[in-house]
Amino acid sequence: MTLQVPALIVGAGISGLVCAHALRRAGVDALVIEVSDRAGGAIHSERRDGYLLELGPQSFSGTAPLLALCSELGIVGEIVQAPPHAPRYVLVDGKLKQVPLSPPAFLTSDLVSAAAKWAIARDLFGRSRAPEQDESVGAFVRRKFSAELLDRLVGPFVSGVYAGDPERLSLRSSFPMLHDAEKRKGSVIRGMMAKSDEGARQRPTLLSFRDGAEALPRALATRLGDKLRLNTRVTRIESNGASGAFHLTIQTPNQEESILADNLVLATPTDVAGRLLRGMNRSLESLLGEIEYAPVAVVSLGYRRSEVAHPLTGFGFLVPRSAGFRVLGTVWNSSLFPGRVPDGQVLLTSFAGGATDPQATTMQPDELTALVHREIAPLLAIREAPSFSNVTIYPRALPQYNLGHADRLAAIEDQRTKCPNLWLAGNYLRGPSIGACVEQSLNVADQILSRRKP
Repeated sequence: MTLQVPALIVGAGISGLVCAHALRRAGVDALVIEVSDRAGGAIHSERRDGYLLELGPQSFSGTAPLLALCSELGIVGEIVQAPPHAPRYVLVDGKLKQVPLSPPAFLTSDLVSAAAKWAIARDLFGRSRAPEQDESVGAFVRRKFSAELLDRLVGPFVSGVYAGDPERLSLRSSFPMLHDAEKRKGSVIRGMMAKSDEGARQRPTLLSFRDGAEALPRALATRLGDKLRLNTRVTRIESNGASGAFHLTIQTPNQEESILADNLVLATPTDVAGRLLRGMNRSLESLLGEIEYAPVAVVSLGYRRSEVAHPLTGFGFLVPRSAGFRVLGTVWNSSLFPGRVPDGQVLLTSFAGGATDPQATTMQPDELTALVHREIAPLLAIREAPSFSNVTIYPRALPQYNLGHADRLAAIEDQRTKCPNLWLAGNYLRGPSIGACVEQSLNVADQILSRRKP
């Protein structure tokens, strides 16, 4: 017996779950299958020994579509907000210096030199033309501002968002607003100011849920009910001829089954999507394989509050590569959201690896724990070893929007349209954040709905 469905979504990360939810809300009987034993993908919250750990994203921005989704799911009341003015820090000359979050604060800050500040003023009153060819983030910042600003602010920020290498990341793909600002106004600052005046989009707040970020995919999974199948692997995909439908062979813990899907959404990492499409479109498999991923180790350490002299007031800190540390940055979880730690404890989550130091993720968990403690202890005046630790390693954590990414996506889209009922969703397409994945998946659902017969 072959099961027939209007839409089949492969992958129950946030992208697949949101797409399925939107389709079912519109009356389309969508089914989701997931190879692992849980939904949510990299969004993974876990309680252990009184700690609430975020094994993937530590928080998310409250974009309008994401908040609307939370309202639909009835979980708005579970949202917790980080202190809106929580300071961020960056490691400079062995000390944590506060990142200025306003123009006046930037002018009085000693984070960068007078020369770097003058370069920013020069952009405000000058005019430049964005090059026609794709430009790396590193080349852009040096051209428009200074190598110092790249090292002390932009580079660490790139590590925090993409775990990427600014010398390889494409500006127009990874930070399109900056590229567009210069293209429209000849000045990044004037362009961003004009954009703010035009759209007046409220600055998203930093959010989580009382029980961690996984509350969102958990609510979506609950809403899907038996339309979400876990521990189910796709073993074969074939085009069903002129109908444009797809015939899939799936393997469950108990048996092999067949599914005929009018629409197929692959909400998986690129290597998985490429492998599944191998028998249908070798070019698409090859193009998807060109997108690189950075590996990341997530190291959560718990300490007795009395043994940490630093006040830990703020979001955390980022580390420039020039500092010689292997830690990319550290989030002060217990300072951001309530209910993260047992009484009298603090929780600090650090990241290592990324595109600039992939070897760090090959270390053993105890080695990573020791490394992170050794590097952050002097900065935060920590006087004893951690009383709690957890290490999670992601060999393919974040897609890299490297030079040529826009052209790759255009070529992928060109190949995808040759199978008009095939759709792609995921964090390699329109941004790696949870909010970006939500918006991209809603867009895929809208496209599917727009093509359905009245």
